[in-house]
Amino acid sequence: MKPSEIVSALELLLEVRQPVFLWGAPGVGKSQVVAQVAAEHGMELVDIRAVLLDPVDLRGIPRIDDAGNAVWCPPSFLPRSGRGILFLDELNTAPPLVQAACYQLILDRKLGEYELPEDWTIVAAGNRESDRAVTHRMPSALANRMIHLDFDPDLDDWLAWAERTGVEPKLRAFLRFRPKLLHAFDPKKSEKAFPSPRSWEFASRIIAADRPARITHALLKGAVGEAAAAECIGFLKIYDELPDAEAMLADPGGVRIPDDPAVIYAMCESVAREASDETMSSLAVLAARMPVEFSVLLMRDAAAVEPSIVETEAFQGWARANHEVLVS
Repeated sequence: MKPSEIVSALELLLEVRQPVFLWGAPGVGKSQVVAQVAAEHGMELVDIRAVLLDPVDLRGIPRIDDAGNAVWCPPSFLPRSGRGILFLDELNTAPPLVQAACYQLILDRKLGEYELPEDWTIVAAGNRESDRAVTHRMPSALANRMIHLDFDPDLDDWLAWAERTGVEPKLRAFLRFRPKLLHAFDPKKSEKAFPSPRSWEFASRIIAADRPARITHALLKGAVGEAAAAECIGFLKIYDELPDAEAMLADPGGVRIPDDPAVIYAMCESVAREASDETMSSLAVLAARMPVEFSVLLMRDAAAVEPSIVETEAFQGWARANHEVLVS
């Protein structure tokens, strides 16, 4: 399931307080989506890294009560009130005894004397065994206590998130051009760095820092791997050599439309960020001169930047001219 579908599934499962396990390759954004859902619904998030726990940590330590009985004192990180998500991240990375300690908590919402508050839901996540990450096989008794969802990265979902969070526009344009590089993890290779939604977020910060090209290249190589870094650096050079966006919009009928798809992707990203009711006429002229797939891309991005442009006469004229493409 792509991230937006995972979000919808989590919202339903939170309503019925059904435990769920998210399976996905390293770096696809599992924990980030859980945090997003919690924030959007005003829920508290308690993030527990199961791999850091000992088997006794969840149950707590015993004390002697006034009657001389041993009573377990659960740890302070377990919630006592409110509404939220208890997130057991990297659960299948934890040793089998730690996973066993989660049995009762996940199924019965209890652990010794501790009881999970009514408005809390358990969500767990981990890497797949096929990813060759450090994992322990999940016991069937634990697996049967949860709904299992496969988490797959999706470019459109990532781009929407990247737009909201201010990921470097140059990088968004590059991944539109090379969508297969959003997540290119091969468990058979021993590379330490590889492209993933998480590592591209790192790359965005590196690019935005605007250091010398040699330093930027080295850092990108360390974030996303040598091959992806080389392609990204090549694209950034193209992007930086484009005319200024304001200059292109000042002469939309005269600016040269390049033949190289990489350059057109870069051009679309650059001018779309200038979208407004005032620039819409120029955007429409420029879009009309582009190949139809790039024309649609430009207008879609422009509308995402400034939704009001869809009400302008220039946008509606462009939409009428491209009606067959838009409804297909």
